Amino acid sequence: MTQLSSDDVRARVQAVLPGVRQDLEDLVRIESVSADPERASEVQRSAEAVARLFRDEAFDEVDIVSTDGGAPAVIAHKAGPLGAPTVLLYAHHDVQPENDHADWDSPPFEPTERDGRLYARGAADDKAGIAAHLGALRVYGADLPVSVTMFIEGEEEVGSETLPSLLKQHQGRLRADVIVIADSGNWDIGVPALTTSLRGLVRVDIEVRTLTHAVHSGMWGGLVPDALMTLARLLATLHDDEGNVAVEGLHAGPAADVEYPEARLRAESGAAPGIEWIGSGSTVERLWTKPALSITGLDAPKVAGASNTLVPAARARISMRTAPGDTTANALACLVRHLEAHVPWGATLTHTVVDTGEATRIDATGPAYDAARAAFTEAWDGTAPVDMGVGGSIPFIAEFLEAFPEASVLVTGVEDPDTRAHGANEGLHLAEFERVVLAEALLLGKLGG
Repeated sequence: MTQLSSDDVRARVQAVLPGVRQDLEDLVRIESVSADPERASEVQRSAEAVARLFRDEAFDEVDIVSTDGGAPAVIAHKAGPLGAPTVLLYAHHDVQPENDHADWDSPPFEPTERDGRLYARGAADDKAGIAAHLGALRVYGADLPVSVTMFIEGEEEVGSETLPSLLKQHQGRLRADVIVIADSGNWDIGVPALTTSLRGLVRVDIEVRTLTHAVHSGMWGGLVPDALMTLARLLATLHDDEGNVAVEGLHAGPAADVEYPEARLRAESGAAPGIEWIGSGSTVERLWTKPALSITGLDAPKVAGASNTLVPAARARISMRTAPGDTTANALACLVRHLEAHVPWGATLTHTVVDTGEATRIDATGPAYDAARAAFTEAWDGTAPVDMGVGGSIPFIAEFLEAFPEASVLVTGVEDPDTRAHGANEGLHLAEFERVVLAEALLLGKLGG
């Protein structure tokens, strides 16, 4: 194996980027929306396109795999020098629904560059993760410093339901010394990050019922509680007066000492003018390492056309983010216990679990993490990476940690605070993308060295 200097790596990144971008744009044009059954053929077409890219890079054993009726994933392997470590590179090729095209400034599946960003659904999350892996590999061509296994999932955006089965079924092929997961982001433009913690998720639908059928509000109001009023009182018990989650028994912990300026926080959050923040503790604790609870949906009669009727039943969806160190089993038990203890006026309460995902805390120490920090610092011209928490959930990371406990798992990605993943006008910052490719190429070299 020929050892490349940093200058050589930088020059090769510049050389491969145009082709990598073209491949990314071709992938983005495929509408691989895993949540839409009518576009299952597009998800399959996307997997085939990804597999073709790896075959073109002379990977062996390139296979499209699925299990338990899940969406297609791609597994491929390319051997490096004898005795070199094996690095598993993860990304996913499925994307979120684009929703209303009118909200986009350009067609969502036609990649369009504006002001240094490439806009399209999947341009960042997460087809750019695939492209970043390809770029790093093309820097080395046939002279890889490590053995590489690619694992490109096809159902991350719908909860990775069959991922545990895939990891178990293909555990031998996927075993690695280092796992690089490209599905997160960086702290800011010009400031890289390693994601070291993620909150978990518990979503529950609840229903309160106060009547067997609707009745006249004038005849029975003042005696019989309506379900909407009852539901509102129950939901109000979930937070204290400061806005902290009031469910007892949930875990919370400290966060890294990272400054999150007020102006940036307001700009990135989209907070309305004059809105006050909820909860107590530092900003990043509230975003990363404390539980959060939101009401994301209500089933109730619309205001337009509402009649003078007491509503017999009302439903709400509770979305709870659990702190690293907690478990979904504990959080769910605590939430249900709280709801049952606080439902007012003897109303009937029922609940249905929608889905769950475990929180993750990564011990980001050891040689692989040292190599990653050195590679990131070099790629960002002397700016060291931030150890960053993420308030959202990526449940599959816990699956990797459980399946491969001996591996060093590095969580990073191409996103930045204005990527707008999952929303309209999702965009990839092209200059940051170049740094991501450079950092991964440097990392592979350091791991091989």
